[in-house]
Amino acid sequence: MSSDKKFKLDGKDIPFHDGDTIMDAVLRAGEYIPHLCHNPEFKPNGSCRVCVVDVDGRHMSACTLPAAKNMEVDNSSEVILDQRRSLLQMLFVEGNHICPACEKSGACQLQAVAYYTRMLSPHFTHFFPRRSIDASHPDIIFYFNRCILCGLCERASRDVDGKNVFSISGRGINSKLVFNSPTGKLGDSALSATDKAVSVCPVGAILPKHKGYEDPIGERLYDTKPISVVGDVAANHSANDSSRNGD
Repeated sequence: MSSDKKFKLDGKDIPFHDGDTIMDAVLRAGEYIPHLCHNPEFKPNGSCRVCVVDVDGRHMSACTLPAAKNMEVDNSSEVILDQRRSLLQMLFVEGNHICPACEKSGACQLQAVAYYTRMLSPHFTHFFPRRSIDASHPDIIFYFNRCILCGLCERASRDVDGKNVFSISGRGINSKLVFNSPTGKLGDSALSATDKAVSVCPVGAILPKHKGYEDPIGERLYDTKPISVVGDVAANHSANDSSRNGD
């Protein structure tokens, strides 16, 4: 990597490789841009837009925009922070995210990013959608009311598991996650509890059965350190499993 391949993030030099996006280079440099749909293991699709940054006066998604020499990237101005908070507020009101009743509380990326950006109230009117729960799988339960349509499970199932269990159907407010099975039920799909698709959900939409609330308050993933230090759930999943198994 040539030493002159750099851009500035809030005035700080960030080196990058050919082919890097802004997000790639920033995370490698140990800096943080809030995000939900991004996972370095998969090709980015920019669906959540929470990683919005100002690049030379234009608002762009950091996970899809290629890094370029001498870019000026604004990641922390009040304008950018307000835009992120509005996007997060819309995600909260479009679903049913009741954190005290969710097993993912304390380890939820949506919740952690909301705290990080100081999104402390929903602002918009809640939709309170009527969405079902699919408990047909012997090991996994799916909460449609918590799904934020990030597409991570879809990409993981397709690109890593080779199964194509998940798809996003519809457009706009009518978009929804569907299961590719003869009956449309998760239990009749090819999903296994050990699939990558099960571990990448940034919220509490995909959860294992027969367990929950195992980590006491104060010891959960984001209780002691913010997401900007800890990282996202998907990146920590394997490390947490190894730790519990004594590896």
